[in-house]
Formats: sequence, C-alpha cells, structure tokens
Amino acid sequence: MNERKTRVIAIANQKGGVGKTTTVVNLAAALSLMKKTVLVIDLDPQANATSGLGLQRQPGYSLYPILTGAADIADVIQPTPFENINIIPSELDLAGAEIEIARRGNHLSVVREALDRVLASGVFDYVLMDCPPSLGILMTSSLAAADAIIVTMQCEYYAMEGLSVITNIIKQLHDSGVNPGLKLEGILMTMYDGRTRLAMDVVNEVRNHFGEIVYETLIPRSVRVSEAPSFGQPVVFYDPSNRGALAYKAFAKEFAKRFSTFPVSVPAKTEAPAVPDDSVRVPDAELSAPPSAEVSAVETSTNP
Repeated sequence: MNERKTRVIAIANQKGGVGKTTTVVNLAAALSLMKKTVLVIDLDPQANATSGLGLQRQPGYSLYPILTGAADIADVIQPTPFENINIIPSELDLAGAEIEIARRGNHLSVVREALDRVLASGVFDYVLMDCPPSLGILMTSSLAAADAIIVTMQCEYYAMEGLSVITNIIKQLHDSGVNPGLKLEGILMTMYDGRTRLAMDVVNEVRNHFGEIVYETLIPRSVRVSEAPSFGQPVVFYDPSNRGALAYKAFAKEFAKRFSTFPVSVPAKTEAPAVPDDSVRVPDAELSAPPSAEVSAVETSTNP
C-alpha cells in the first residue's frame, strides 16, 4: 500500500456565488504546481468544477452511481488536462442523490464509505470536495466525510450570516459522533475590492471573531479570474501573472503549511483494497501553461 496519507477537505458554504468552485479548481491547480496530487470531487449538479478543469459532463460519471452502488469509484475518476489533478466529475443526475441517500439509514456515512478505497490507496495528497450550495443531505454527508472544512466568504455583510450556519452544522456532527474530528480549518475571504471600506470592514470583523483561522491571503476581484472558466482552465494556468492567480498560489502555500501537521484521514474500513494504479492515476500530460514564478506578495488592486 502507498504510504502517502490523504487529507479530505470540504470547500463549503450554503450560500452560492461566494467563490467556492473557483477556489476548488485554483487551489487544486496551485497545489499541482507544488507537486501535490489532488482529487477534486464535484458534488454540485451544475458541474462548474468539472467544466472549470476542462471536462464536459458525461452521464454516469459522477459520485451518483457510486452512492447508489451502480459503479466502482475507480471507474469514475477521470484525468484532467493538468498534471497531478484528477476529478470525479458531476452530472445532472447527482441532483437525485438527495432522494437516494435519504432512503438509506446510514445516509450521513455514504460519502465517507465511497471514499474508503481512495483513502486506502494513498494515491492522492488531497481530496478537495466542491460541496453544493445548500444544506441538504449531500452537503451534510460530505461534511461527515471530511477532515476539515474551508469556508469561502465574499467580502460583504450578507455573506457573514452563513458562517453561524456552518459552525452549527460542525457542532451537530461533533455532538452526534458522526464526525467528531471535523474542524473549521479556515475561512478564505474572496472577491475583495480594496477600493471599498466595506470590504475591509467585513474582513476585520471576521478576523476579530474567528482569529487565526482566517487566511491572511485575500482573493481579489478580477476579470481574468471570472474569464478563465470559459476556457476550461483555472486562472492559475490561464493567466499565471494575474493578481488573482498570484493570490491563489499564495493561498495554496498557506494551506499547505497548515496541513503539513494536520491529522491525516484514515479509511473507515482499513481492509479496503487499494485502488489500482491504472484506474486512479495521476496523468503525465503536460500543463497547459508553464509554471509561474515564486510569489512573494499578493496585490489586492482591483485592476484586471
């Protein structure tokens, strides 16, 4: 068995439009440049993480057939055009997973059980789950499978209201014993506009309340960040010198430093067979853009 230990991270917020999917694909891209292997799991039926990594939705290629027992997880893990990044895509049928999971008595553990073989294989350094923007069973079962949660939060006051909801869910998963090790690992402030006092007021208030778990890196608003998904690329590859790309690379360094000492994920069923290397593989395809230079500072100017 591979000695690599896999950390499972849920990128979550029940509110949509807060940079969650953008963060998933760009964190995966920045980690890949650091020679880390990443599995992205697209749990949103809209499949934006799937298209953002250069793939199209395909029937039968998502977590849905795994949750229903119709397929093996090794059959749905797909390579992307980017080295060190694989993905379990999404599809519209995943919207029906809520009904399927609700019929099962162990609905909070189904995602974790689906990941057992991946964790046992040790193929990946990180599993990044792009959770749906809802409070349904699919999101809560994903949080039950995670080692930690990162909440993306837009620099606006309405976005702050959702933080208490996430912390309450974490408490419930703790108290019920479903996932007693789950922690809110970090809060990433996104869509930061340095021209407005409101943005800094929100950042300061969140930092005053949550302290060091708020990442130092601020993800600025940028036209290029918004434009990159239409080309099927993370902005980290689409425009490596853009300040949004630089910010995500700086964030990835903060992320990796925090998780260098973070407890690793252990499969619930340690006897689960390792995932075959020819099924869950890290493709040898070259990056679509050359690796960018080291980042020493992040600009928060609002120019594209």
